[in-house]
Amino acid sequence: MQIWNPWHGCQKISAGCKNCYVYRRDEAVGRDASQVRKTNDHDLPLKKNRFGGYKLTPEGGTVFTCMTSDFFLDGADQWRGSCFEMMKQRPDLDFYIITKRIDRFLSCIPDDWGEGYENVTICSTCENQDRADYRLPILLSLPIRNREIICEPLLEEIHIEKYLETGLISHVTCGGESGDNARVCDFRWVKELRRQCVRAGVPFYFKQTGALFLKDGRLYHIERKLQQAQARKSHYSYTPNSHSADLIRYTLPDRRALFVRLSRSKFRSGFGLDEDDIRYIREKGLDTVRHHAEDFVRERLGDENPKNDGRQTPMRGHPVFKAMHATACCCRSCLEKWHAIPSGKQLTADEQAYITDVIMEWIEKHLPSE
Repeated sequence: MQIWNPWHGCQKISAGCKNCYVYRRDEAVGRDASQVRKTNDHDLPLKKNRFGGYKLTPEGGTVFTCMTSDFFLDGADQWRGSCFEMMKQRPDLDFYIITKRIDRFLSCIPDDWGEGYENVTICSTCENQDRADYRLPILLSLPIRNREIICEPLLEEIHIEKYLETGLISHVTCGGESGDNARVCDFRWVKELRRQCVRAGVPFYFKQTGALFLKDGRLYHIERKLQQAQARKSHYSYTPNSHSADLIRYTLPDRRALFVRLSRSKFRSGFGLDEDDIRYIREKGLDTVRHHAEDFVRERLGDENPKNDGRQTPMRGHPVFKAMHATACCCRSCLEKWHAIPSGKQLTADEQAYITDVIMEWIEKHLPSE
C-alpha cells in the first residue's frame, strides 16, 4: 500500500466526519486539522530515491491519494492541477481517490480529463442513506472511468441497489468506525449491503468491524489492532465466482423455533393452501410434490447469484411456490435473513435438502387430514 498526501487538513461536512481520525491524530500532537497546508510530499509521484528510481512504483501497489484530507477540498484548489499533471506523467501508477465532495468534481478536473484518466479511480463515500442518495447520483452522472463506493463509517442500513444495477460501480467497501468515541456498526447492516452487491454481481470488501460491533444482539468492544483481522475472519468480503462465501461459518436455525418466528410474521403467516392446491397435492402425492420442491430449490436458489434473485419465485401457480414464501425460502436474501445460509455461495446438496425439508414440513402442516 502506497500513500500520497499532497496536502493535509480538512473541514468536516457530514455525519461520517464527526470522529475523523485525522482530527484525532492532529489533536494528539497539538495541531489543528482544519487548517489546510501543502505537504513536503506534494510531488511524491516524481520523487526519486538515491538509486535514481521513483519512490512510488507499480510494484508497490495502488497509490492511495490524499488520505489526510479530501482531494476535492476547496482549500486545495491552488495545488490540485499539479497533482493531475503528475498522474498523467505516471501512467504506470494507479491512483485511488476517496472523496466526500463528489459534488465539486466537475469544477476541479483538468481540461484534458475527457471521460477520465485510465489510471485514476474515484471513490465516493456514503455513510448513511441520506448521503448515498445525494452523492451516488452525482457519481454516476460524471465522466469517470473507474467508480467505487465506500460506506465507512457505516452508520445505518443503506440501500444502494438502484445505483449498483447501473453496472457503473466496480466495487463497494464498508467498515465500522474506530476510536474512543466510535459509533456502533451493526453486522446486519454489513450483511444487507453485501447482499445487494451479490445480487448486482459487484465485488464487496468488508474492511473492518470498527470499535463497537453489534452481532446477533451482542455488542463487542474490539481493539483497533483486531478490527481488520476480525472482518477478514468473517469471510464476508465477496468476489463473484470465487467461492469465497464457502468459508463463512453459520448455524442453521432450530426448526421448531423457525416455525414459531414465521408464525409471528404477518406476511409469512398470510400464506395457506387453497382447494386447488390441496387437490393438486392429493392427485400428485407428496413424493411427487417433494420432487418438484427439489427441482425448484436447485433451479431457483442453487446458484451463488440466481437470476432475478428476489423475483424468481411466483406467489401462486404451485403449492410449493406458496410454501417457499411462507417459509422464507423464496430467494437468497430471505434464506440469509431467516435461515442464516449466506448469500453469494453455491448451495450444497445438504443445504438444498434442508430447504426442501422446511418447505415440505410447511405443506404437510397445512394439508388437512383426509
